[in-house]
Amino acid sequence: MERNILFITLKKYQLLILLLLSLFLLGGCGNNFTPIDSSSTGFFDHYFVYPFSLLIKKVAFWFQGNYGIAIVLITISIRFVLMPFLIRQSRSSKESQDKMAILRPEIDLIQEKYKGKKSTEDQLSMQRELSDLYKKHDFNPVKMATGCLPLIIQTPFLIGFYYAIRRTPEIAEQSFLWFNLGETDILFVVLAAIIYYIQARVGLIGLEEIQRKQMAIMGLISPIMIGVISLNVPAALPLYWAVGGLFMIVQTLIIKKYVY
Repeated sequence: MERNILFITLKKYQLLILLLLSLFLLGGCGNNFTPIDSSSTGFFDHYFVYPFSLLIKKVAFWFQGNYGIAIVLITISIRFVLMPFLIRQSRSSKESQDKMAILRPEIDLIQEKYKGKKSTEDQLSMQRELSDLYKKHDFNPVKMATGCLPLIIQTPFLIGFYYAIRRTPEIAEQSFLWFNLGETDILFVVLAAIIYYIQARVGLIGLEEIQRKQMAIMGLISPIMIGVISLNVPAALPLYWAVGGLFMIVQTLIIKKYVY
């Protein structure tokens, strides 16, 4: 039963897990914002950051040195590549939720039957009954945990692009729209935070009340985090986050309409 609880817990807090993983990777990379080049050492720099830096420069070259357009286009391209994985995750999650809704009354009966019984024998008996119930309905709790794998898989690519923007010095010398890419822009900081707040609210559409309450805290944490970080970084980073956030809003609406 402990394993089943672990799977359900992983599924329930997958966004929080992704947030913590992102912070861990960002912290693990340290504050190394020195320009990236072919001589930079380290697995992450060599296979993620440097290739993205080269790609940014190449796309900017195609658009007469416009690094703002390069960041926008690459951000959208990355999201398009990741989109099928997230759609598959959403479909799998929906199927698991539907089956869990059917099983919930029987699960509650089994748990109520063993309520207050803490002996090893009773716990093993409850686990066997739950396992038999899952087999009867062809339900695999493991799928509820693996649903967060696409979120974890995308993290190195998104963070690699983040560091490529930070460590490509040519970007800081350029302007885009009304702001300098190398300086903090308060208006764009606010815009990025608002976009992430809207994204979080869109993500709540169609969820049950219990799920909405569980996800509500993330709806506050993510825009606050984006806003605070954006106050201390060049405007190129909020641009990246804002474009990604807008894409995720559209993607979420599409998924909820055609997948859910």
